[in-house]
Amino acid sequence: MVPASAVGQQRIAPGGTRSRSLADAPLPNSDPQNSPQQTSSAEGSASVAGTVLDASGAGVPDAEVSLAHGDGTQLRTMASEANGEFNFTKIPPGPYVVIVNAKGFALFTSAEFVVTVQQAYEVLNVSLSIASANTEMTVRPTELIAAEQIRAEEKQRLIGFFPNFYTSYVYDAAPLTSKQKFSLATRGTFDPVAMIGVGIAAGLEQATNTYAGYGQGAEGYGKRFAAKFVDGRSSDFLTHAVFPSLLHQDPRYYHQGSGPVKSRLIHAVRSAFVTRSDSGRSVPNYSYWLGDMCSGALSNLYYPKANRGAHLVFTNTAVGLAGRVGTNLLREFFSKRLTTNALSNGKS
Repeated sequence: MVPASAVGQQRIAPGGTRSRSLADAPLPNSDPQNSPQQTSSAEGSASVAGTVLDASGAGVPDAEVSLAHGDGTQLRTMASEANGEFNFTKIPPGPYVVIVNAKGFALFTSAEFVVTVQQAYEVLNVSLSIASANTEMTVRPTELIAAEQIRAEEKQRLIGFFPNFYTSYVYDAAPLTSKQKFSLATRGTFDPVAMIGVGIAAGLEQATNTYAGYGQGAEGYGKRFAAKFVDGRSSDFLTHAVFPSLLHQDPRYYHQGSGPVKSRLIHAVRSAFVTRSDSGRSVPNYSYWLGDMCSGALSNLYYPKANRGAHLVFTNTAVGLAGRVGTNLLREFFSKRLTTNALSNGKS
């Protein structure tokens, strides 16, 4: 047995040989692999360094540099120096990647590399590229925009009472789908105020004994009321929904609102004969012409026999077109300042 004092006194002689006095004494913990100090040193003896550069070769300061394991788990993070350099010390051996994130530059991730014990590994070609510009844009379906505009238009009323649903004060209003055209036509033609108008028109015809074949009294008034009701509903649906859907035309009047009086006058009259297609082009207003003619043809089914015929069709068509021109003039020159809840984008 070697005394403990003898062990504490052993030395390594120059040249790597042991002292002669202790040549035969065994050394405890002589296996390097079993030495806690040497194992700890091996586990944290490597380093990883590099320089963050931009496309011109200049160093990029304050870049966020992360050292991650091969599986992507981050080990350490530091900011690059003023000259772009970084250095991770006391790194255990193993596979790593370097990830660099800098403002204004695209994210950089190096190829995976392996660091061995006590190795000073240098990451080459840490060059950042300019980040591509990202433009965020919210795209909304045209149908959704049109639905919002319709809801706003359905609140438009002249002096807060008379419906003004078919006047658009938005110069680039979204086109309507067929479903929306029928929905708007239903909302407008069955508005309570429209029913009042039917009653007044029937009363005027009763007072002047127009269409005498209907007779007088309550029965005559009822027939006139029914005839005016069907006239209005068929005309509204045909000119505002059926033919606009079939021909892809917009049934609304687009308020010009600016420019010389002559220009606005021409626009108002012209809009009875020319309209906007769903694609935004100016096209002949076949929807109004065909709608009024078909409505007039249907009136032959319920008007007095003495008043039926081609003349009834053309008379109703002419009255419809004349009424539309007059309505457009009212819309162009008076409606906006008299309309409550007028939807506008400020360009009409």
